[in-house]
Amino acid sequence: MDVFWFLPSNGDGRYLGSDKGVRAVDYDYLRQIAQAADQLGFGGVLIPTGVTCEDPWVVASSMIPVTRNLKFLVALRPGLTSPTLAARMTATLDRFSDGRLLINIVAGGDPVELAGDGIYLGHDARYDLCGEFITVWKRLLAGETVNFKGAHIQVDGAKLSFPPVQEPHPPLYFGGSSEAAHHLAAAQLDYYLSWGEPPAAVAEKIADVKAKAAAQGRQVKFGLRIHIIVRETAAEAWHAANALIAYVDDEQVRKAGEAYQRSDSVGQQRMANLHKGNKNHLEISPNLWAGVGLVRGGAGTALVGDPDTVAARLLEYADLGIDTFVLSGYPHLEEVYRVAELVLPKLPLNSGGQRRKAKPVVNLSPVGDTGQVDLRRKTG
Repeated sequence: MDVFWFLPSNGDGRYLGSDKGVRAVDYDYLRQIAQAADQLGFGGVLIPTGVTCEDPWVVASSMIPVTRNLKFLVALRPGLTSPTLAARMTATLDRFSDGRLLINIVAGGDPVELAGDGIYLGHDARYDLCGEFITVWKRLLAGETVNFKGAHIQVDGAKLSFPPVQEPHPPLYFGGSSEAAHHLAAAQLDYYLSWGEPPAAVAEKIADVKAKAAAQGRQVKFGLRIHIIVRETAAEAWHAANALIAYVDDEQVRKAGEAYQRSDSVGQQRMANLHKGNKNHLEISPNLWAGVGLVRGGAGTALVGDPDTVAARLLEYADLGIDTFVLSGYPHLEEVYRVAELVLPKLPLNSGGQRRKAKPVVNLSPVGDTGQVDLRRKTG
């Protein structure tokens, strides 16, 4: 499996719904997380998009020179830019990163945010726009001169001067739970991402997308976007989960619920229905906890438990056909180390996701010694 981490360009901290322990999102902090994920063996990082996020393309570009192997799953929102400009941006970032770019197509779902970006299309029309956008984008990156006239997009004589490193284009990821989203994924996407719903619900979505793709002679791969709360014991993990929402009050939950209700995203509605605003019944499936979604939009569930249990739950999703996992945890810098140390060794990682190991050095010098350390010391 491929295991990715998350760059919290929309904010980070030790608690949800509180400014206690909140951290400023700046270049230095995001660089620390990216470099840790790179060194610890994560295959890539998801960089989110939205009005509350730093621009994902600029963030990804800034991380190229400070990482070695890490791939960047960068959000691309049809409707905010033309497919020709997006294709040029894609080719440039793919070349400058030496083929480390992945694309996450985001249709959007919050009408307030969409209106702020000048997008007034209805739900299904946005997916039609995505389909036209991807068609032009793919053809350009494949080296074609493109003439295209659709309901939403028209280009004449469009072409690229520089090709991407990855042929015919960087892989396309996409998430959505509606019928329109499943049709788009089956027809044009490489990876379908689901948020962390109970395994039976994820299995239903996989089966639907797989069947729709097969009907068109295509195959789609599958991924899961989910948070992780892992500790050495189950009791410690559940304590950490409860501590994460210690400052979330009923008014915050109510306001978040209002925002979820105005969204036409079926995936967001499914996330909200998992907890229904009830802080007392959050374990919706064994070790699957919906507390994050009380006040956080998007992926709202976490796997909670000791290392063996969390790894086992991830492998249950893998048995359904998931081969890419996009993980995260609060705060993201500390948790990237914790997940790497406690969970990754228990998973069958792709060859590209193996941790680069330095020769271990043990400093056994007592405090107050000369400070001279034998770097040749070997551990037993």
